[in-house]
Amino acid sequence: MFDNRGAGRSDAPDIDYSIRMFADDTAKLMDNLTMQKAHVLGISMGGMIAQEFVLAYPERVEKLVLCSTNCGASQSVPPAPRVLDSLSGWASETLDDMIKNIVSILFTNDFIKGNPVYMKLVTEQILKVPIAPDAFMRQVKAIMAWDSYARLPDIRVPTLVMHGMKDVLIPPENARILADKIPGAKLAYFEKSAHALFSQETDTVVNTLLEFLA
Repeated sequence: MFDNRGAGRSDAPDIDYSIRMFADDTAKLMDNLTMQKAHVLGISMGGMIAQEFVLAYPERVEKLVLCSTNCGASQSVPPAPRVLDSLSGWASETLDDMIKNIVSILFTNDFIKGNPVYMKLVTEQILKVPIAPDAFMRQVKAIMAWDSYARLPDIRVPTLVMHGMKDVLIPPENARILADKIPGAKLAYFEKSAHALFSQETDTVVNTLLEFLA
């Protein structure tokens, strides 16, 4: 797991970003790690990067796992207007407000209320290296300009699509679109999970993943 450019501890150059650029960054990282081929798993925007990566570098992907993601603007199902409004305000909000919004999108209300210690850990992780507003907006623009729908049939590696049924950021219908267009793709839904599905049904999600990768 690594930080994309503009996020975490990676550099944030003052240029336009693109999903293809992030995919090329991934390839260069693998080169530096002398990693010729790997299982590739992407969550949310990472799932978009994973799609772009396998389309550009199919020989470098053993198996592909797409989590809580979509195929881009043209054919994807968008979030509700209130979620879009929440996202659009991130760049201008205080850090505390931004964290509250992030948490409310990543997790269900029941999970937030029932796991205060974990929520504290999530907050601490975000506070370590919060994304700068300008870098966040460059990433949003990269997402909005990207589309893989017409190219999905070109993905020829074993693929698993995983999605939480309570995801409000990327509605679960998007998983079906991906699974239907990628030849032979498997689809797994998780009834209790929102966007951060690995945190909410951890054992079930991890077991599904390991069974696919075996």
